[in-house]
Amino acid sequence: MKRLLSGVLLGAFVAGMSTTALASDYTIGVSNTVQGNGWREEMVCAMKAQAKASGKVKSLNIAHRNTDAAGQLEDIRNLIEAGVDAIVVNPANPEGINAAIKEATDKGIVVVAVDQAVTEPSAYVLSNNQEEYAYLGAKWLFEEIGGKGSVVYMRGAAGAAADDDRDKGFKRALAEYPDVKVAHEVFTGWQQDQGKQQILDYIATGIPFDGVWTSGIDNVIVDAFVESDVPLVPIVGADNAGFVGQLNSVDGLVGAAVTNPGSVGGAGVTLAIQLLDGDKPDAQTVLVDPQLWENKTDEGKAQLAAAADPSLDPEWPVSIMIPGWTTYSKDDIIACKGPGE
Repeated sequence: MKRLLSGVLLGAFVAGMSTTALASDYTIGVSNTVQGNGWREEMVCAMKAQAKASGKVKSLNIAHRNTDAAGQLEDIRNLIEAGVDAIVVNPANPEGINAAIKEATDKGIVVVAVDQAVTEPSAYVLSNNQEEYAYLGAKWLFEEIGGKGSVVYMRGAAGAAADDDRDKGFKRALAEYPDVKVAHEVFTGWQQDQGKQQILDYIATGIPFDGVWTSGIDNVIVDAFVESDVPLVPIVGADNAGFVGQLNSVDGLVGAAVTNPGSVGGAGVTLAIQLLDGDKPDAQTVLVDPQLWENKTDEGKAQLAAAADPSLDPEWPVSIMIPGWTTYSKDDIIACKGPGE
């Protein structure tokens, strides 16, 4: 698998593809297995906005619910039966839906996995680089606490490919700092309420710790510290609007946001359309590399100030577009309307 970087290289990758494809009336299926999570909601809205902005999609057929790999298999098979031209899927895990993906591609249906990879070789993958996401944030945190101490490790959903990849990145950083220990490890399920209660429970034990790494459940972790009236420790999260705002405004908060754009959903729609138009990329997998914005240096503070967007839902990543991959406006993604809506 070949990796292509975000920004200029991604833009060049797209610009190099054919622009002669005729307008088409495609039907694109969407399969997503997590509701009640701001990142996933932004992802779906980006899919809708990009499908509409493309002018090539007649309709979206969206299966958007809380379920597991077995439920997603059912959803994908329903999309196949509905006769969609392409399916953009955020997979429950890397292998669990391979059978349905193969059934789809055998029928000539394009399948693009976004956010997380699948192992079925007939699918294309356009994902944020999840291992690097964790490594960047963890390395920053371990350096911030002086290379020794204990941290709370707040993961995502057990069994999810993104969580597995992030675990690899976190442990890669941990291996570089042998004097840093994990005081407490939990799966948040990428649910705000669950993550907040977990950190409140651990704070209540009185066991000391020196930092918190989160898998994108972040602003509520800061809220928990403030509400518990205990000293803040360095916290790493994602580029969610609420957390970015806190890094700019909460007294005593030292932290870093690692970019993980939910707009990768819109990028997945773009790739699906290009594949339907006959424009195939050189690589089966494309990774969008993350950036880290911290509030300790002047450069980091400037990046956070520029990224802040209080008009967005606090759970939405501020990276609402991916240059070269999405063509909708901010108003479009916030409206969250697909073709025909």
